[in-house]
Amino acid sequence: MEFTAQAIADILNGTIEGDPNVKVSTVAKIEEGSPNALSFLSNPKYSKYLYSTQSSVVLINSNFELEQPVKATLIRVADAYEAFAKLLSMVSASQRPKAKVHKQSVVEKSAKVGKSPFIGAFAYVGQNVTIGNNVQIYPQVYIGDNVVVGDNTILFAGAKVYSGCVVGNNCIIHAGAVIGADGFGFAPQPDGSYQKIPQIGNVVIEDNVEIGANTTIDRATMGSTIIRKGVKLDNLIQVAHNVEIGENTVIAAQVGIAGSTKIGKSCMFGGQVGVSGHISIADGVKLSAQTGVPNSLKEPNETYMGTPAMTSRKYSRSFVVFKQLPDMKRDLDSIKQLIDKGHLSLK
Repeated sequence: MEFTAQAIADILNGTIEGDPNVKVSTVAKIEEGSPNALSFLSNPKYSKYLYSTQSSVVLINSNFELEQPVKATLIRVADAYEAFAKLLSMVSASQRPKAKVHKQSVVEKSAKVGKSPFIGAFAYVGQNVTIGNNVQIYPQVYIGDNVVVGDNTILFAGAKVYSGCVVGNNCIIHAGAVIGADGFGFAPQPDGSYQKIPQIGNVVIEDNVEIGANTTIDRATMGSTIIRKGVKLDNLIQVAHNVEIGENTVIAAQVGIAGSTKIGKSCMFGGQVGVSGHISIADGVKLSAQTGVPNSLKEPNETYMGTPAMTSRKYSRSFVVFKQLPDMKRDLDSIKQLIDKGHLSLK
């Protein structure tokens, strides 16, 4: 890619300070800038780098006040972070593979494939599958029978979508993700063995969902495991059978959600959160990293920490006490010694 500062400003409706004809051909962090690079500044912690960066063009917020001269050409926009994301999206879209069906892919005759598909080598599209328009299916993707994939969705290399599952429009499923594997259902037997319970439901993923690499979403025992629109799942997440995740919820890596749990809208889960099964979590709940949730959380827009989960306010107070436990034990041991020696009486 190569753009002038003026072209970028025109795209973003920004205002230029500096040379409008300077060109950029790459992007870089502001602290790691180099000539011909485009950077952005949105976090005040990085403001000092604006005056020393080697980047040729920097996006900054329109209300940012300079404290000293800047060598780079500046483009002022309403939100520098959002503007930078928009540019990256445009670059990413320009790099999408050209429409083609590779001769070494397998598309069953009963499958229906929309306009302008990309289907890479060794991909498999099963019987009675419906693929929307502009879908990208990278090499070694497996799409089972009777699956539906919506328009503009991308399935990266090695992603697996088991039979009967539904993936909406504008979704991204990253490499190694598995959609629709059997839920973990086994019935204990008198002899101590386990009888498998058939998992005959599916997974429904609504529009504008992104699923990270090696994340697994299990099919329902009956009915559907549902990922509502706008949900963003990081890498290495386990979503069990019959879970429902509300729209625009974001979940970081290594989270585990047990079966039949219902998660509300616009929640935020930090890394390694563990959620028990058959509970519910209210809209807007935030769970700090490594929080353990054994019971339902009914208060919307609350922040929880610790195991078992407690409100951040209660956790902070409890942690102050926890840090003092060694000193408290030492004091109690000293008091016990005085009592044992007869130097102190509790009467």
